[in-house]
Amino acid sequence: VALAPSIPEAQRWLRQATSDLEAAHNDTRHCCPNWVLFKVHQALEKALVAAVLCRGEAFEGHGGLMGMAQSLEAEEPELRGLVLDMQWLCDRGMDAKATQYPSYHPFPMTPSEAFPSVDEKAILTQAEKVLMTLKNHVGRK
Repeated sequence: VALAPSIPEAQRWLRQATSDLEAAHNDTRHCCPNWVLFKVHQALEKALVAAVLCRGEAFEGHGGLMGMAQSLEAEEPELRGLVLDMQWLCDRGMDAKATQYPSYHPFPMTPSEAFPSVDEKAILTQAEKVLMTLKNHVGRK
């Protein structure tokens, strides 16, 4: 289902992105960095959708996080650096699948065991930076 582009719809998506990031904060220091990474992914996915919607474009879900970030950065000079910020998070494990499914890891490892050295604070700081960048972008539209 394509989402109709509008500022109010973008703002709705940003509210949920903010809630998702708050949920990620709640999971820190609870021995589940995979959930922190997953919730950060969910938050930033929603924030990127919001940025697409505020451009007056319907969102149809193609391209994934990096595809959306690349497209937005190419079309919006004020978003320069977005791709690098997103890549930094991806390089540290932010992912919708590897954080949740054992098949993305060698047997017998599970996602809950796969991210022992993740710096949750650094992940959340970077995610907050990206979310704020995208909130500011939507706010200027």
